[in-house]
Amino acid sequence: MAAALPAQNPPLLENDTVRVIKALDKPHVKGKPHDHKVNRVMVYLDAGHQQITPEGGKPNVLEFKAGDVKWSPATGTHVSEVISDQPVNIIELELKKPGTGKKVSVALDPVKVDPKDYKVEFENAQVRVVRVKIPAHGKVPLHEHVLNRVVCYLTNQNGSMTTPDGKTDTAQHKAGEVSWGGPTRHREENLMDTPFEAVVVEFKE
Repeated sequence: MAAALPAQNPPLLENDTVRVIKALDKPHVKGKPHDHKVNRVMVYLDAGHQQITPEGGKPNVLEFKAGDVKWSPATGTHVSEVISDQPVNIIELELKKPGTGKKVSVALDPVKVDPKDYKVEFENAQVRVVRVKIPAHGKVPLHEHVLNRVVCYLTNQNGSMTTPDGKTDTAQHKAGEVSWGGPTRHREENLMDTPFEAVVVEFKE
C-alpha cells in the first residue's frame, strides 16, 4: 500500500480520466486519519520511509527510492507518517475510470520498437506504467502511443518530436512537472547533454 497525505495545492492536472496532485509529506509529522476512494499511481520524487497504520490494524512501513513508482489501491481509513528524516515529494495520479483491461498490441508500441529506452514498470486493468530513459542526444525511432497518458518528468526535458509528415515540435519541462498526451505517432530526440527520464502512465479507458 502506498499512501500520502491529501495535498493542499491545486491539482497539477485534472480531466475526466485522472486527477494529478503533488503532495509534500514532512518528516515525523503524523497525518490525520483519511482514506482514498480511488486507485492511484504514486511517483516518488524523493527517497524515504513511510509508516502507514490502518484503522484498528498494525502499522507497516513502505520504503521507496527517488524515481520509484508504485500502485496504490483504494483503501480505508488510515494514518501515514514519513519516518525518515527528509521531506518527501510525491506525484499522485488518482484514477477516475475503472479501466477496460485493454492490451497495447500495435507493432509500433515503443516498448517493442525501443526496449532499451522504454520498459514496462507494471500493468493492470486500469493502467500501463512505462519508464522512459533516453541517453544524452539519444534518438527513438518512429513509434505509436495508442492510449491517453500522463508523463511525469523525473529530470528536465528538452526534446523534439517529429511526426510522419515531417513536422517537428519541441517540448521543455522541469523535473517534477507533468503533462497530458493523446494518441500519436512520432520520433523522439533528447536534445540535452544529459540523460532524460520520465514515468509514463497510460490509461486503459
